[in-house]
Amino acid sequence: MPLFTIQNEFRYEIVRKIFEGGMGVVYEAEQIGARDFVKRVAMKVIRPNYASQKTFIDNFIGEAKLVADLIHTNIVQTYHLGEANGVFFIAMELIRGVNLEQFAQQLADKKKVLSRELAVFIVSRVARGLAYAHAKKDKDGKPLGIVHRDVSFKNVMIAFEGDVKLTDFGIAKAKGFLTDQEGEVVAGKADYMSPEQANFQITDKRSDIFSVGVVLAHLLLGKNIFKGPTADESRQRVLKMPIPDFRPMDERIDDKLNDILQRCLSRDLETRYASADELMYELEYYIYHGGYGPTNETLGKFMRELFGQMIPPAVDRPRGQTELIEHTSRIHSQP
Repeated sequence: MPLFTIQNEFRYEIVRKIFEGGMGVVYEAEQIGARDFVKRVAMKVIRPNYASQKTFIDNFIGEAKLVADLIHTNIVQTYHLGEANGVFFIAMELIRGVNLEQFAQQLADKKKVLSRELAVFIVSRVARGLAYAHAKKDKDGKPLGIVHRDVSFKNVMIAFEGDVKLTDFGIAKAKGFLTDQEGEVVAGKADYMSPEQANFQITDKRSDIFSVGVVLAHLLLGKNIFKGPTADESRQRVLKMPIPDFRPMDERIDDKLNDILQRCLSRDLETRYASADELMYELEYYIYHGGYGPTNETLGKFMRELFGQMIPPAVDRPRGQTELIEHTSRIHSQP
């Protein structure tokens, strides 16, 4: 039995649209509490044309329940799953920053080169988040078997303070949380997926390692070597294209970094890194074995120099266009 029950009303006021995807929209919103309490959050809302599809709704709810218990500095935190007027939404940690796609575009626009150490640092933080997620167990101590399956430039965020956050577990695989049609359908972005993903095979945590390798190579080279003119062409490149020696492609890539990339991108599962922990150790040893390496503060300083400001200017809400979502929920406090 709960120690006590609190009846409370959550109010969210939409501020602006942050991102629009194929099946959902992410807004910046204000969570309004008692006595003028205000907290800025990100709010993921299902598009109306998907709101009646049971499988999609079940997975949206499953994602919220799964990520609610993934509490790690390198994973975007989930606060609340709600429903208003038949529409489900997830309130999440608001990251004042950009995703890697926007980051790379700004590098290109400003003709800036990302240092080898910062590139490795960013990817090492992604590996940290994945290592935590891959090891997560349920309340009975049984492994959840989480596989993200969508590690890509769009799903890695960098805050202006320098924090790196993995987000969007919407197509993740986890026991008891999300409907899984693996082997029947291909889930993920074609140019970042592993060969086993691209070939309709069953995946495990090593699949995410391949995707991390694609992210690292993309950061260093300024391009995704597997990206083709179509999704099918990208899949074929993932399956068949010879993995290159990366050293001649960029002077920042030395023998050791080339070895790391080769192991991440190995199509032989026995040769690929066995875990994100192992990859994280290799990446961190690479940048710190000399005694000093990049930190969140180093990355934050680079971000602020690159974008010219720490926090983007607020977007005023047009009069009459503010949307209010109210939700009543019960919070159970355990002794």
